[in-house]
Amino acid sequence: MSLGILGNKIGMTQIVDEFGNTIPVTILRAGPCNITQIKTVNTDGYNAIQLGYINVSFKALPKPQIGHLEKTKMPLLRYLKEYRIKTVNDFVLGQILTTNIFKSGDLINVTGKSIGKGFSGLQKRHNFGRGPMTHGSKNHRAPGSIGAGTTPGRVYPGKKMSGRLGAKKVTLKKLKIIIVNSETNVIVVKGVVPGKPGNLVSIEHYKKI
Repeated sequence: MSLGILGNKIGMTQIVDEFGNTIPVTILRAGPCNITQIKTVNTDGYNAIQLGYINVSFKALPKPQIGHLEKTKMPLLRYLKEYRIKTVNDFVLGQILTTNIFKSGDLINVTGKSIGKGFSGLQKRHNFGRGPMTHGSKNHRAPGSIGAGTTPGRVYPGKKMSGRLGAKKVTLKKLKIIIVNSETNVIVVKGVVPGKPGNLVSIEHYKKI
């Protein structure tokens, strides 16, 4: 249960601190986000706030989402995400959350969709070793045995084999915020953030609040 905000990954760069050390950083655009719904223990069984991000037109949203937003007289927002919190007393419907909820030095968790790498083999996908590279070997990058023949006579589910690599939900924890710019809604984070530049990310406080 921690408060968060939606944003986009802008890209990576590096900065130099006062000691001359080069620090790799990721630049994120965070918010502004509208509070589109407030859930409480009495009405929904738990405390949470729902945030909406990026204004769009009618054509970009399905009708159920349009009806949900119009019911509370909210603007049409493309992305909706719910954050569970301990208490909702400090929030009101329609309130706008920005980078002001963060400050330099805070630790955050950033969730995004990792870069898709297409169909990959065992060595790249699961870090398998290769076979002999000598002349006559027919097992350079082959998967090898995938199970016995008679018993069980099939391949067990979950077997590590070739397949799609990447394009999955990834969360990186305890990333340190270096700079917060409230005027431009930009956050500079130490380290890497999953996804390509422009991808949607969820930024949450590491500590529960």
